[in-house]
Formats: sequence, C-alpha cells, structure tokens
Amino acid sequence: MAYTPHTAADIEAMLAAIGVRSLDELLTVPDAIALRKPLALPAALPEVQLTRKMGALAVANAAVEYTSFLGAGAYRHYVPPAVMALAMRGEFLTAYTPYQAEVSQGYLQAIYEWQTYVALLTGLDVANASVYDGATALAEGVIMAVNATGRTSIAVSRAVHPNYRAVLQTYARGLDLHVEYLPVAPEGTTDMRAIEEKLAERPFAAVVVQSPNFFGSLDAPSEEARAAIERSGALLIGVVAEALSLAALQPPAAWGAQIAVGEGQSFGNPVAYGGPYVGFMATTKEHLRRIPGRLVGRSVDKNGRPAYVLTLQAREQHIRREKATSNICTNQAHCALVATIYLAMLGARGLRECAILNLARTHELAERVTLVEGYSRAFSAPVFNEVTIRVPRGLRARAVLEALQEQGILGGVDLGRWYPELRDCIVMNATELTTQEEIERLCTALEGIQPPARSVKSVAARV
Repeated sequence: MAYTPHTAADIEAMLAAIGVRSLDELLTVPDAIALRKPLALPAALPEVQLTRKMGALAVANAAVEYTSFLGAGAYRHYVPPAVMALAMRGEFLTAYTPYQAEVSQGYLQAIYEWQTYVALLTGLDVANASVYDGATALAEGVIMAVNATGRTSIAVSRAVHPNYRAVLQTYARGLDLHVEYLPVAPEGTTDMRAIEEKLAERPFAAVVVQSPNFFGSLDAPSEEARAAIERSGALLIGVVAEALSLAALQPPAAWGAQIAVGEGQSFGNPVAYGGPYVGFMATTKEHLRRIPGRLVGRSVDKNGRPAYVLTLQAREQHIRREKATSNICTNQAHCALVATIYLAMLGARGLRECAILNLARTHELAERVTLVEGYSRAFSAPVFNEVTIRVPRGLRARAVLEALQEQGILGGVDLGRWYPELRDCIVMNATELTTQEEIERLCTALEGIQPPARSVKSVAARV
C-alpha cells in the first residue's frame, strides 16, 4: 500500500512550475509500449477494507504451509527477531551518500565490520563492501583473475552452481573470454585429474571450484591439483554458495584459493521469494587494487577519534572507464548490514554451533531417506547442508517432486534441469529449521512413490 499526499491542485501547481500542461505531456511513452486502452483497475477502497482484502489474499498463499527441503543456493535459517529490529531502524533506512564520510559514519562502520567478518571467515586478507549476489561475485572474481594474469581462458567445474555459471557465461561473451568446463567425478566432486590435464593444454587465468558444490559435496582441490594450478600461474577461485559452511569447514584460503566469492544470504537474510541477496568477495593483499566496488577503511580524524572512509573505489564512477576494475555502481549495503548484525549476534561460537546443527540435520536426512526402498545417495563424497538422492529405477526426479508437492512437500530440486544425465536425482536440503517430524513425513510420502510394476507380458517380451 502507498500513501500519495498530492492533491489535484498540488499536481497542477507543480506542472505549472516546470512549464508542462499535464502528466501525459511530462511522460512520453513510445507507441510500441503504450497502453491501447486503460487498465482494468478496481475502484479505490477505504484503508480498512483494503487491509482486509490484502489479508484474505495472504491467507490464500498455501506455500507457507508446505514442508520444504529446497536449497540450491537459497537457504532457510532462523533469524533472531533482534536482527531485523536493529536493521530496520530509521537511521539505516534513510538515504545516504557514503562519499560524504562525515555524515555516513554509522553505515561505513557497519560495512567495515562486514568486510572484517568476510575476511575472517574466508581466511583471506581483504574483502570488499559486498556485491550484488553470489553469481555476479563469481563473474567479478574471474575478471580480477583475467586482469591479474592477462589470460582469457577460464576453467570452471561443472559442479559450480548452474545459475552462477550462466551469469559468468554472459559476462564472458561480452569480454571475449573462453570458458571451459571441468567434469564431475563419480563421487560427486570435481575431477581433479581433469584440472591437471586442462592446465597442461593451455594457460588459464583462473580455475573455479565450489565447495560445498551444487550437489552438496565438499569439493576442495587436492594437493596435487593445487600444486598444478600454482605452477601454471592460474588463480584458484573458491566459490561458497552456502556461507554458513565457512563456520564449520576449512576456509577457501586453507585450500589454496587466492580469491573467494560467494553468497551471504544465509547470514540473516530471508529467502524472500528470491532476493535481494548479498554477494561477498575476498582476496589476498597482492590483488587488493583489483578488487571491484568499494572498500571501507578505518582511520582517525583530526582529534584522534576513529573515523571510517572509502579507502578504495576502483570502479567506473571514479576512474576512467579503461582504468576501472568493474562497472559495479553500488553494494548491497542493507543486506550486508543484516548479515553483519546476524554475525555479531551469533558470534563465532554460535555460528559454529548453527553450522554443526545443519550438518547433523543433513546426515539425518540422508540416512533416513536412503532407508526408503529404491532411494539411495547418488554420490559418496562428504556433504554439508545438502545431499543428492537418486530415485528408484523407472522414476524421474520431476515425477517424484510433483507427487510430493501434491502432498504439501517441496522435496528438493530436480537436477535434470541442468544435468540431463542426472534426471533421476534430487538435491535435498536440511537446515537447523528442519525437524525430525518433517523428515519422517517426507520419507512416508516417498514410500508411497514407487515405479509402476511391469506387467508379465512386458517382462516376457524383454526375455
């Protein structure tokens, strides 16, 4: 609902002040997109009646009653009420201009703390003020590697989130970059031998690996693969689509990543029908001046008090286009603020406990589902937060998910959408919000979804 304070007389006075006779004259709409007839809008309602109508529409949304095992880059986590109570304060919601540091100290301090948390979690030296989401963070990280090496070929694991790869491919076309894909090994991780083979064929700017990957598998490069990447001069880019994993698993820096990118939605930001999200980037000091967007630094004012400033702004708004590292024009300031408050509230111990609980729920889900006849783990690699389940022979993942949805269960994501060879596999997610009762309900439903029995006639025909 919106409150419009301007009367007809107000509008007429404003139009007269700018020398325009009508709103139609002020806004010229091209004929190609202009309406042919007025919109069929209902009559205006009093506020009380409108509130009731919107409430009735909200009740009609049955999705809130569904049991969900969806993940694939968007994760349900508990958000303490205090997070939004603080993040939605008016001081943070008013318009701000971070270029004017003297009047933006609160927000600049929050961004500085976000950068600090990201650096601590990834194990790298420096992080920026955030970018749009995990997918664009990957694209920007690849551009950093291209600028650092002068090379134009990128090796990307097929186990990296398909949406992230699609965004990267879009960037690559515009920049004349060549993207090659690394195969997935039978255990559900990147084929490390393929990395070494690719590096022997041609020079690459970067090798991109995600851990946990899209299948939920832990996918850090082997020591041999890391050594081969280092010898080749390529940069290892570590992708983290589930940020909570950073509290329980080795950080990207520990497995050799020089650039870490990912999605921070899990830190206090609700799924919210697909966004907005908050991408993060971190790197070593060597690449400090190549990182895109903003970096906030901590200094002192003339009286010796702490003061926060925009230390680096290596983007097209401040530097000549051909010298800019990126055309990013902003950061996800408010989403990053929410994440910062969430991280501060949980602290290191609370965040780790939450991550361990997620890990336990994932294993509980995997163990219980694989007890259902015909259902099994598709891959053997260790997992975090998600597990890939193969449905019984004769079924397709899509059919199973449709049957589950009829019973009010969102059973996961059909891998066949992106991997035709895995159209009998579902990626299922469990978080600290997943209950034992929900897992039992899922398994009971799966027990009733079995492939149709083959007739005696069809069996005889095969013989």
